[in-house]
Amino acid sequence: MTQKSKKIDEEALAAAYNRALSLEKSGHFDAAAAAYREVLELDPEDHGGAAVRLASMGRGDTPLKAPDAYVATLFDQHAEVFDNVLVDQLDYCVPLLVRQRIQALGLGPFKRVLDLGCGTGLTGGALRDMAEDITGVDLSENMVEIAHEKDLYETLYVAEAVDFLDDNDDEPFDLIVATDVLPYIGALEPLFFGAVDNLVPGGLLIFSSETLPAEAFAGRGYVVGPHQRFAHSETYLRDRLTATGFEVIDISDITVRKEEGEPTAGQLLIARFKP
Repeated sequence: MTQKSKKIDEEALAAAYNRALSLEKSGHFDAAAAAYREVLELDPEDHGGAAVRLASMGRGDTPLKAPDAYVATLFDQHAEVFDNVLVDQLDYCVPLLVRQRIQALGLGPFKRVLDLGCGTGLTGGALRDMAEDITGVDLSENMVEIAHEKDLYETLYVAEAVDFLDDNDDEPFDLIVATDVLPYIGALEPLFFGAVDNLVPGGLLIFSSETLPAEAFAGRGYVVGPHQRFAHSETYLRDRLTATGFEVIDISDITVRKEEGEPTAGQLLIARFKP
């Protein structure tokens, strides 16, 4: 019997989560943490992201990644309005930045592209004329349905990014792109090793990340930031890429999105797999 098949007391869960959120917003962090721990007891799969909220408040260990149930729920809920909110309200333009860097560096065209965390197809749309074949992967079924309607991808899968990389036995890709994926993953070794296993020699990995001032990391490679998303230090990104067989060929400081009107600092990295 899986955890998912265990019946959740939805009423108690909603009450605990709303109480935790209210306490957090009013600055009562210890009380909020106790309520979030109650949420986790009621819902061990953590559809509400209590674990990342605890880490964000400094009241819990930093998880290795955001819970799959949380990420799927978050994006399933926002799928219908995703493009409008992300592009028009949050000024998200990372897919366009990816395209511009590829063109500026004279990379491509590409035979096979893998778009990890494809969402509704924003990156697929930006790269469509540069690739013969694009495969899209996303944890949110609702997102994948919208991407499918846009007819941008040859193949689409509903799967978690690292799980897909571990299980995939199709022919390798010459470009793997992951825009807005790292904010939901802390420890990056599984993602980078998975990418290596799915790239041709000399293949490219392009991804965006969010970052924070150096003092926020306090010597750590990644932390959960104030908006419950993971931020990574540039040193950590470079170290992990080198350790898994990549050579960094380009790194740009970018604004990933706006959050409450303020720019979210990040980076766009392009790395080449050198066996």
